[in-house]
Amino acid sequence: MQTPGCKPSLQKGPGLGHLSPILETSCSCLSFVFTQTVRSSAQTGKVSDLNQQVWILRGQSLVAVPQNNNVTPVTIAVLPCKYPESLEQGKGIPIYLGIQNPDKCLFCEEVDGQPALQLKEENILDLYNNPEPVKPFLFYHTQTGTTSTFESVAFPGSFIASSKNGQPIFLTSEQGKYHNINFNLVLGP
Repeated sequence: MQTPGCKPSLQKGPGLGHLSPILETSCSCLSFVFTQTVRSSAQTGKVSDLNQQVWILRGQSLVAVPQNNNVTPVTIAVLPCKYPESLEQGKGIPIYLGIQNPDKCLFCEEVDGQPALQLKEENILDLYNNPEPVKPFLFYHTQTGTTSTFESVAFPGSFIASSKNGQPIFLTSEQGKYHNINFNLVLGP
């Protein structure tokens, strides 16, 4: 049964690439838009930089090392933000980034006055299902050709970066000759 003034419709969710039921209701005392997107798992894949370094877990840090048969890269988990309209537009698709086994998520916080990239034990689906964006865990994903960049939502202008072999992945606002901010993100089915 449909309530008077209620117009259910099926529309493409913003930036999510799939259909989401959208229920629009308006009357003199109530006006809201409810978007429900059902996700039971994240997309998974691997990341490498343009020097063919892959991400591995060493202690509590993600480290870039040369890709070879003796290296097992971490499995990256990716989920889009459910509420991209509440974030700055035109910067890319806001996503949560995590790793599997152990389940941790990448997040940004200030350490000694500077933005820092950290890993935190957090379930990526819990972040995704939060009623509002969890900015320290969000990154604007921009893809140009086959390369991707990941800009911190909490610290605009700071990008996930790699540098030398065996060094941790970090945040930088200094793009260019010393730090690589371009990555290959390959997601599975």
